[in-house]
Amino acid sequence: MSLKALCSAVLVLFPAPLAAQVRGAALAPPATSHYEALLASPGHIRGIHLTSWGAGSRKLRGQTIARIRGSVINAVAVAVKETDGKVYIPGVPLAHKYGTYTPAIPRPEEMLADFREAGIYTIARVVAFHDRLLPVSRPDLAVKTPSGAPWRAGNGATWVDPYNREVRDYVVGVALRAAELGFDEIQFDYIRYPTEGDTSLCRYSRPHSPASAVANLADFLSYARKKLPKKVKLSAAIFGLTTSSKGDMGIGQSIHSLAENTDYIYPMMYPSHYNPGEYKIRNPDAEPFKVIDRGLRDARERLGFDFDKVRPYLQDFSLRHDYGPREVRAQLIASRRNYVGSWILWNPSNRYNWAALTPLSYRAFVNPDYEAERE
Repeated sequence: MSLKALCSAVLVLFPAPLAAQVRGAALAPPATSHYEALLASPGHIRGIHLTSWGAGSRKLRGQTIARIRGSVINAVAVAVKETDGKVYIPGVPLAHKYGTYTPAIPRPEEMLADFREAGIYTIARVVAFHDRLLPVSRPDLAVKTPSGAPWRAGNGATWVDPYNREVRDYVVGVALRAAELGFDEIQFDYIRYPTEGDTSLCRYSRPHSPASAVANLADFLSYARKKLPKKVKLSAAIFGLTTSSKGDMGIGQSIHSLAENTDYIYPMMYPSHYNPGEYKIRNPDAEPFKVIDRGLRDARERLGFDFDKVRPYLQDFSLRHDYGPREVRAQLIASRRNYVGSWILWNPSNRYNWAALTPLSYRAFVNPDYEAERE
């Protein structure tokens, strides 16, 4: 019996609490040969994230594609719905109805054709439940306070209720439109519950607990998969620390459940977002290799065969520590050391360290077999 079959048998034979205990041991990492074969296989994506305005502008998009042609990048993740609640692609009926459409990508067919012509894999990033706009038109869809008013984070932001069926249809409607336009993959971000502010005051349309939170997100992803065309991949961008956390981090994000219900998971492993002392690293922001290496090692030890689905978001922006080609390379090296060949870089202004992404640099520092892999 294969290890994967054994895992399934354990879950069937034992009741849930015991199965969960046994499962941690059953999902021990596969043999090293499995990871080596995975890393050597074709189809890895090496991506960058693009804002809606950067991707939607013909001029800016052309400049980006020109940069990509001289690099190892072969994928882009494009924001089609953001945390402010704006929907950036036309043709989503409810977005037009509620006034949340903003024409940042007025000609999405043209945009996707340009990327396709350049051989670039396209991912539509759809922010799910962090939304400042929808609760303005539909306050009944918001996460609420005990008084019934929309709950607000410390910065004043609102969230929509992940348990609400109308919210589900609204978010999946954006994803479905992106799929119809021709995106290769739908990636849900902020597929979680609020964290910023006094979350003890959050009230939902259904009883809320760690178990119900995890189950509801799994149900949301299952619903989305049924609605989306089969050829379109489904993924989730998740907290970076989920690779090491044994619970749901208080936000419903169980890495096991999310991996089971998607084609890929993208832990957002930005070293600047890890607290001092995390992983016993005094200043994680200044130690990108150590952060990525430790986080992916934890994921590999916990996820078993589902580790094959891990594609981290990596940092290419500066907060307290300056990030240049050296810091970007460090993360790429740590990823490959842990048998991860697919990743996406994040910069909020689309300003990437292209010097770290040339074929020469990538071959010299990260993957000496890059040219053969590309062919």
